[in-house]
Amino acid sequence: MAKMYYEQDCDINVLNGKKIAIVGYGSQGHAHAQNLRDSGCDVIVGLRKGNSWNKAEADGFTVMTVAEATKAADIVMMLVNDERAADIYKESVAANLSAGKAIAFAHGFNIRYQQIVPPADVDVFMAAPKGPGHTVRSQYVAGKGVPCLVAVEQNATGRALEIALAYIAGIGGARAGIMETTMHDETETDLFGEQTVLCGGVVDLMQCGFEVLCEAGYAPENAYLINKGGVAAMNYSISDTAEFGEYVSGPRVLPHDIVKANMRAVLSDIQDGTFAGKWIAENKNGRTFFNSKRAQLAKHPMEIIGKELRENMLWKDSQDGDKGLDSASN
Repeated sequence: MAKMYYEQDCDINVLNGKKIAIVGYGSQGHAHAQNLRDSGCDVIVGLRKGNSWNKAEADGFTVMTVAEATKAADIVMMLVNDERAADIYKESVAANLSAGKAIAFAHGFNIRYQQIVPPADVDVFMAAPKGPGHTVRSQYVAGKGVPCLVAVEQNATGRALEIALAYIAGIGGARAGIMETTMHDETETDLFGEQTVLCGGVVDLMQCGFEVLCEAGYAPENAYLINKGGVAAMNYSISDTAEFGEYVSGPRVLPHDIVKANMRAVLSDIQDGTFAGKWIAENKNGRTFFNSKRAQLAKHPMEIIGKELRENMLWKDSQDGDKGLDSASN
């Protein structure tokens, strides 16, 4: 089992006397800034001029340019889009990132693919909530927290892990549980999960299902399978990196011609009563197949590790009554 940390393992006082610059004030940026401030930390916000600047000021923060904020801060948390981060780093951060400071990320993309290469004399760590920013904020306000991943890429001061854990405690993550990983593993598993399942896979599966039902003559209203917000709402909440992965990888994982052919066969079984007949017979015959498949699923490594994770995370999972970690894209 991966190393876990909780509130008793984190000393938020490590951040006393340190100024934290939050670069970006979007989904994650506003949540980190407000949670840290409410935890008693000294927070400034680094931005380009624009709407986010005005919003951060309206929320009571001292707002500076990214260069000014980096120069003034001891810890610089990069919470801008993956595709913008490298340019912002080169333009405004690199020259002001002096020895002994820390630069942090909520996703390892730019470190993993060497779009950002910090100097050797600064700490580099990741503090990655496993949920969108609005949830990071709402859970904190409710006295709870969102589980987080922590990783230390570079330990120049010898205290990078201490600082990272204190930072995560400041945003509320220690209330739920912190799992140690590497920026390499976080990046690759996160991108894979987004592209094959959470975004690409799910969206393409829903699209195929909608099309098969409509092509079979059902009203689009009956064929619509989404409860709230639609795909556009999901894409608004995820990163552009995840959305791009959705478009390029979803059709590779679920080729529409194959998936739709299989779906048509399933629909045919539903329409002609084959499925209903099987389920009725299964219940009359002691549910032998049903029970064997349920037992087989319970023994799958995915279910076993999922149970262990839920037991080690303190975030309430209302679905199974356990303490658990809901699956969420960063």
